[in-house]
Amino acid sequence: MENADVFLGLQDFLERMRQPTAADFVKSIKSFIVSFSNNAPDPERDSAAVQDFFAQMEMDFRAHPLWAGCSEEELDSAGEGLEKYVMTKLFPRVFASVPDDVKLDDQLYEKMALVQQFIRPENLDIKPTFQNETSWLLAQKELQKINMYKAPRDKLVCILNCCKVINNLLLNASVASNENPPGADEFLPVLIYVTLKANPPKLHSNLLYIQRYRRQSRLVGETAYFFTNMLSVESFISNIDAKSISMDETEFEKNVETARALLSGLSTDLDSQYNQSGQYAGYVHRSELMEPRHQPLNAYKDSAQPKSSEKKSRAKNIPYGAKDNLSFSKIPSLSDLEDKGATILVNDDKVSQVFREYPYLFAHVGDLTLNDVEDLLNNYKQLVFKYVCLSKGLGVAAPSLPVSSSQTEFHQHAETEKQQDHSRAIEPSDEVSNDINRNDGSLEPNDEASNDTNRKDDGSNKEPLIDLDNLQSLLSQDQVVAPQGGKHEESS
Repeated sequence: MENADVFLGLQDFLERMRQPTAADFVKSIKSFIVSFSNNAPDPERDSAAVQDFFAQMEMDFRAHPLWAGCSEEELDSAGEGLEKYVMTKLFPRVFASVPDDVKLDDQLYEKMALVQQFIRPENLDIKPTFQNETSWLLAQKELQKINMYKAPRDKLVCILNCCKVINNLLLNASVASNENPPGADEFLPVLIYVTLKANPPKLHSNLLYIQRYRRQSRLVGETAYFFTNMLSVESFISNIDAKSISMDETEFEKNVETARALLSGLSTDLDSQYNQSGQYAGYVHRSELMEPRHQPLNAYKDSAQPKSSEKKSRAKNIPYGAKDNLSFSKIPSLSDLEDKGATILVNDDKVSQVFREYPYLFAHVGDLTLNDVEDLLNNYKQLVFKYVCLSKGLGVAAPSLPVSSSQTEFHQHAETEKQQDHSRAIEPSDEVSNDINRNDGSLEPNDEASNDTNRKDDGSNKEPLIDLDNLQSLLSQDQVVAPQGGKHEESS
């Protein structure tokens, strides 16, 4: 469904809910939320109850005079609005409501934090033709937005946007190299790599949440294909081992220990900063790497459904936390490593070979050609992204550089372009913006207040059975910037 159609249809839905004849719908919604919230969490039962409620309400919409003569798109938008409102209300009650899911979230997050330190595209058999880590950053950013939203559709769109960035990259690369169109054999490994690098928190719970509470009738077609691939990615990463990433067992274990030491060193360095300044800078969980159950990558390419999500932790005689504490004094901080590296570099007789991978380091302006611009821009983006991530991780502010007049003009031009390109992009919450006339797809902090001020009285003196102003603000609270390069939307 087109973005504009969803948006206008939902606004129509909200207006219909204000009508006196919608009182029965309002009562049903409030009653369901109250009764549901009073029950103890039971994921299977909760999912069935929500799906049944959505199905019944959508049937009632079709039979009600309020939607007489409406198109399928308008009815679909009404269902989307209902889902978003109900699940936003129930989110604290149903998301990661079982301790086992929370535990699996932590284990998966910590495992990806370790593996991402040493995984390379070659380990997943990604062809050099399809390797483009700069473009993959865009896909990572889309996936990392998943925890900004509460509605199942909004979370799902983050996954779809990530997948479509990857898919477009593969298609463009295949055309440029005159290769066959990419399939699952090319797509899935890249999605695994991007997910490992993005490492979104609570990935396991997010996927379960979408499975349980996204309207099943809308989880079809391309949407279902991409979502199933993400389920396979989770299963693959949960069971990752040396064989699954084409790595020698000894090398794999060594890399894991090195990554663990690095993360522990970061944590120790931050703890030291905290002790000295009294300000909390952040922390990194130190946890046992799960014992993987080996499953070849091809098994995930050939199967539409992921393997069992059961996971187990490796048991040891010495608690891992104690082992970490014993090794902290031997692990240098990042500052120590930087100083050591600088000293080695200064005394290195073959220093020119070290910088061979950075051809522009000693270049002059006159040495550059127009063909160098794209390379430089991509390198710059990678550098800035990694630098800002490191600064955030260390809890320090990244120094800002003075902005030249040309840069100011560029940003103004970019803002204009973004507004003009809005019609080409879809966002998880575009369809629920408060202001129909807004073109940039964003929601400022005071938009809701201004909309309440400008909202006209409908002439009814009756107290509404449901706070529809709050409903509209809840439905429109999540906004996000579109990924570059095109239109990403969920198929319906």
